Amino acid sequence: MAIKKSELYSSIWKSCDELRGSMDASQYKDYILILLFLKYVTDKYVGKPDAPIYILPEFSFNEIRKYKGMKDIGEKLKIILDRIASDNELFGVVDTIDFDDEAKLGRGKDRIDRLSNLVAIFENDALDFSRNKVGGDDLLGDAYEYLMKHFAIDSGKSKGQFYTPAEVSRIISKIIGISGDTLPSHTLYDPTCGSGSLLLKAADEAPNDITIYGQEMDLSTYSLARMNMILHNRTTADIRHENTLSHPQFLDSKSGSLKAFDFAVANPPFSFKSWTNGVNVQNDPFRRFDGFGFPPDKNGDYAFLLHLLASLKSTGKGAIILPHGVLFRGNAEADIRKNILNRGYIKGIIGLPPNLFYGTGIPACIIVLDKEYAQARTGIFMIDASKGFVKDGNKNRLREQDIHKIVDVFNNQIQLPNYSRMVPISEIEANSFNLNIPRYIDTQDPEDIHDIQAHLSGGIPAFDIDRLSHYWETFSSLKDDLFVPHSRPRYYELKIPQHQVRQTIFAHPQFVSYMQHVRGVFHSWKQRHEQELKNIGPDVNPKKLIRDLSEDILQVFEPLPLIDRYDVYQFLMTYWNETMQDDVYMISVDSWNAQLVPIKNKKDEFDCDLVPKSLVMQRYFAKQAEDVRQLEAQRDLITRQKEELEEEHAGEDGLLEAARTDTLKFSKASVSDRIKVIKNDPLAGEELRVLHQYLNLIEQEALANRKIKEAQVQLDRDVTTKYRDLSPDQVKVLVVEDKWYAALSRDMENELERISQVLTRRLTQLAQRYEVSLDRLKPEVEQLTLKVDQHLRKMGIQW
Repeated sequence: MAIKKSELYSSIWKSCDELRGSMDASQYKDYILILLFLKYVTDKYVGKPDAPIYILPEFSFNEIRKYKGMKDIGEKLKIILDRIASDNELFGVVDTIDFDDEAKLGRGKDRIDRLSNLVAIFENDALDFSRNKVGGDDLLGDAYEYLMKHFAIDSGKSKGQFYTPAEVSRIISKIIGISGDTLPSHTLYDPTCGSGSLLLKAADEAPNDITIYGQEMDLSTYSLARMNMILHNRTTADIRHENTLSHPQFLDSKSGSLKAFDFAVANPPFSFKSWTNGVNVQNDPFRRFDGFGFPPDKNGDYAFLLHLLASLKSTGKGAIILPHGVLFRGNAEADIRKNILNRGYIKGIIGLPPNLFYGTGIPACIIVLDKEYAQARTGIFMIDASKGFVKDGNKNRLREQDIHKIVDVFNNQIQLPNYSRMVPISEIEANSFNLNIPRYIDTQDPEDIHDIQAHLSGGIPAFDIDRLSHYWETFSSLKDDLFVPHSRPRYYELKIPQHQVRQTIFAHPQFVSYMQHVRGVFHSWKQRHEQELKNIGPDVNPKKLIRDLSEDILQVFEPLPLIDRYDVYQFLMTYWNETMQDDVYMISVDSWNAQLVPIKNKKDEFDCDLVPKSLVMQRYFAKQAEDVRQLEAQRDLITRQKEELEEEHAGEDGLLEAARTDTLKFSKASVSDRIKVIKNDPLAGEELRVLHQYLNLIEQEALANRKIKEAQVQLDRDVTTKYRDLSPDQVKVLVVEDKWYAALSRDMENELERISQVLTRRLTQLAQRYEVSLDRLKPEVEQLTLKVDQHLRKMGIQW
């Protein structure tokens, strides 16, 4: 039976517990990823002579499984990896880690157990990479990305730069121009490729296997990149190790100049101080600085940008991630920026939120380059996306809606207020070629200005009402039902009491019609995809499935006013990532089967991930479940009556106090014993009454609990029986309609509630702000002043 993909990945991550403490995350990632690599190439290529990676059965993951618990397990791992390196020219890639290193792995039995446990993690039957990307499901790719993200988080500030956040990689991959017309002969280059994640994301946008080139300075990170290409079935990718600025590895064989590529991407180390090491800046043989100027000695941002430009063909396109400072810093960088702009090489700039990257918390930007249309360029398209993110631990993260909005807006050059605009080169020139985005896009929320005249004389300013025009355009008569003109021009006052604002909005025919229309659009979307979802089988392509669903929901909600289609898109994508993706994976493996399995750490309790028991109860045993809830409600009422009696009569000198047990509680036995002691005492009438009342409640509560238990046992028995009888068609209804669509419908209702609440809160706020004017207060102040004066006179005080 399939397990959730998210649980599978987290189980691999837990394998790192075997190594934490003995070494830094930047080191233990190498052990985990090499074992992941060994498992993958075994599943994918073992015994296949024509495979791109040659793996003999006796030098595979299957062989190392035999050595679990044996003292030479580390030595055997080294032999296997050395042989794979030798057979596949992977020297310095998979043979760099010493699995016998006592300083890192421990001595004797500690080391044996640690390695054996690591190997056992990858023995999970669900971790079968022989079907990698069957139906578009990239089990290995998703697992690798999950691990790399967590390694980057654990590696800390100084060592997390080997990984570009997947969300940023996705943006770059979709805006640099790779499209359906891209051919295998087209080339893609990353001069600072890290572990290769950005390269792979960009390459995945091409319909064919685009030719990949990459270079990385750090040896261990270079090894990761090489393995990453193999793990993602990009075995022809040309990844090389060296310092890109001092020793670029990709040169034209005839001229010796830099090789030129069709596309290029880069996420270089920010503000790299030692970039000049080994670089002949003044007489650069690759002429990267000719006509532009020399970057500062202690800041390599523009050195990487100029290298990327020099590595692009005359029709080349690319993008680079750099700190915001490159947009406005002066001196030498200002001259370089001016020269680049004068050549028209910058197509656009996207300002990102702060604290996205694992190596730094400073905000960064994406500079989009395009040489092909440089001569005709008259403006630069700018986006300020700095406010679109969600907190994720101690970092910020771009949401799905943020990614999609950036890509849509940039690729379609959509100008949105406070978000994006095409800035003329002439305007940039007038600003001394300063590209600081806030100079051109004002993202500040409009100030909520108080109207002094309204505070003095009453009324709600028309200015504030007019700022809600997007509501009045949708609900054309609602404004007239809420407001009447004030006695002064350009001011309004509420036609109804404040507490009726929400009720008036919700009951308004146009608002009701709007809500019904939105629900109808959403219902049509669900109907359109219902059969597609119920037809999910082993050949499903999960990524295509969610792409079809999400793009359609964006399209159908685009024309609707008031509702942000990207918000609707986000709750679909959130549910997909949290629940639906795992469900689709389980269905693709086990089909539409629902089986109860034991709940971890809960004795004799069972449930089903795909079809939770609550869904079966709701659809087939709603009456029985409601009966149980009613019994529980009756029991809870009795319990409250008991507690009220205790509160009234327990405590010192209370009528119940003498019935407490040694444990300072009340029980049926202790109360009965107390009744026996005082039943013949003529002075104990009131105490006996309370004791009998309390005893009766104890008995009622016990009876209620027995009824609940009996009913619950019977309900559980019926539900368990029903699971065995569920047909695939019934499971489809439970999953698609009762689980997926029900959850999405709740999110949709919450979104509609949010829209109405925003208007209600704003109108109430304005009404309360100007409710009491100075003109109204003045007579009251005069009356109060007169009363105070009269009191003072009576007291003989003159003032």
